[in-house]
Amino acid sequence: MLVKEVCTPEVICCAAQTNALNAARLMRHHHVGAVVVVDNEDEERSPIGIVTDRDLAVKVIAGGLDPATIVVTALMQNPVVIVQESEDCAQVIERMSMHGVRRVPVVDGQGMVVGIVTLDDLLRMIVTHANALLNVMEKSAKAERHALR
Repeated sequence: MLVKEVCTPEVICCAAQTNALNAARLMRHHHVGAVVVVDNEDEERSPIGIVTDRDLAVKVIAGGLDPATIVVTALMQNPVVIVQESEDCAQVIERMSMHGVRRVPVVDGQGMVVGIVTLDDLLRMIVTHANALLNVMEKSAKAERHALR
């Protein structure tokens, strides 16, 4: 399955000069755990980093930093791990595992953000496929029992 089939197309982005307080407000307002930092927030959105709610808690709050003055570029994971929308989910899982990340921006052929794929998205896909396989097993067993009557 391709990543474009499981990713979330509504990506919350912010500019590189956004402060941590406003990034946190964006997360709260949109009920998300991360914002993708882009080079141009209004037009072509090429990802340059990602800031998570954990980054805000660990680096800003626990670090005693002022969220109104620290900018997201000081907090973001860089270089950002990205995936192409045309990649297979198995490749995405491998890349996320290799880099130890739970969220990855999805880009199109021009490198512009078109979605975000999360650990939750991929787990949901895997569980759906596992349930389909269980249904196959159950139907096969039922058909076999019916045939042996």
